[in-house]
Amino acid sequence: MTDPIADLLTRIRNALMRKKESVNAPYSKLKHELTKLLVKEGYLASVKKVKKDFDELEITLKYFNDQPVIKELVRESKPGLRQYISYKDIKPHKRGLGIKVLTTSKGLMTDRQAIKSEMGGEIICRVF
Repeated sequence: MTDPIADLLTRIRNALMRKKESVNAPYSKLKHELTKLLVKEGYLASVKKVKKDFDELEITLKYFNDQPVIKELVRESKPGLRQYISYKDIKPHKRGLGIKVLTTSKGLMTDRQAIKSEMGGEIICRVF
């Protein structure tokens, strides 16, 4: 697998389309931080690290009126084409209704947090 973040986002999208309650994904520190950020922003219900034969993330999905809370989940920066942005160039996603997740020297943060702390970085994904 060349892009584990894209795999995680695809697993979440597929589970939402099938109206699953939860989804499992292989564990990594970056994936755990990304899903914790999505829980904090209100897009996912919960995430926890589960120990089976190998470490896994168990992600509980969030629905409102039987519709998924996440309408769009798109990988922005890819291994073949990394996309970096300065905090001055960050535009609000969907006029501020969605978020962009950036990886900075201070860790993962949303576009609003990056502008507030005046830090740029690599755009991981867009969520709406």
